[in-house]
Amino acid sequence: MYRYLDKMEKACLIDRVKRFNIVGKQAMSYIEKQYAVDTGFRMINTNLVNFEDTFFLENIIYNELKARDYEVFTGKTYKGEIDFVAINGRKKCFIQVAYYLAGKETIEREFGAFKPISDASPKYVFSLDRFDYSRDGIAHINIVDFLLGKKDINLS
Repeated sequence: MYRYLDKMEKACLIDRVKRFNIVGKQAMSYIEKQYAVDTGFRMINTNLVNFEDTFFLENIIYNELKARDYEVFTGKTYKGEIDFVAINGRKKCFIQVAYYLAGKETIEREFGAFKPISDASPKYVFSLDRFDYSRDGIAHINIVDFLLGKKDINLS
């Protein structure tokens, strides 16, 4: 399986994303997730895209962060994971991606993912919601606004 994934990465079909240990503040050597370089590859077998699939939206955000020249990792805390740690030079931020923040449970899960992080770097929740759910110093960004360049992330 790993040889197959290696060949897919060498053929520029996927990117393999390493884990970032948030507590230890270092990149780790093992792979956590794989993202399609072109999200159209996800449609090959099904001929459709499920935009309600949060992983599909994660893939789009991942590709956009890479296009904007960020080094991107998946974050690991002692209690769970953060979708992305975006780094540019010595600056970084943390990002969670959700389809919609459709209920209190979803809001708590996405914003609560940052609770174990004591790092003062900016924290963001991306979703398709138009309502601004920002709270507790965590900014909410509409995915469409981010992709169109109307809203951007700040690193510290």
